Amino acid sequence: MIWRREITLEALNALGSDNMVGHVDIRFERIDAQTLEASMPVDYRTRQPFGLLHGGASVVLAETLGSVAGWLSTEGEQKVVGLEINANHIRPVHEGRVRGVCRAIHVGRRHQVWQIDIFNAQNEMCCTTRLTTAVI
Repeated sequence: MIWRREITLEALNALGSDNMVGHVDIRFERIDAQTLEASMPVDYRTRQPFGLLHGGASVVLAETLGSVAGWLSTEGEQKVVGLEINANHIRPVHEGRVRGVCRAIHVGRRHQVWQIDIFNAQNEMCCTTRLTTAVI
């Protein structure tokens, strides 16, 4: 297990009540020994003007997952901040909810690298991202 903090899904979801996470209705749905998952709606908050899931909204989901996963793998007063994110948008999404799955590539004392893949309701990958974080 890579997580050093104990937390429930209910507590993770409470973290987003007054910020971007809550605004776009990101919901943490699963945590196991190696992965963290959350979903986000494709609706008026997350679509671009042409009716498709906005690439920036996908990045919000990915950075949320990676940053929270990073924090979960630290201890005490340590915090995690994003340094760089890369996103490849593979397939458009028009409606429903998308699901992000976050896995560690590297969890070091000062830097972390996270892989976040985003899937549509048919379980087809629509975006793949890599987030590098710093532990402060």
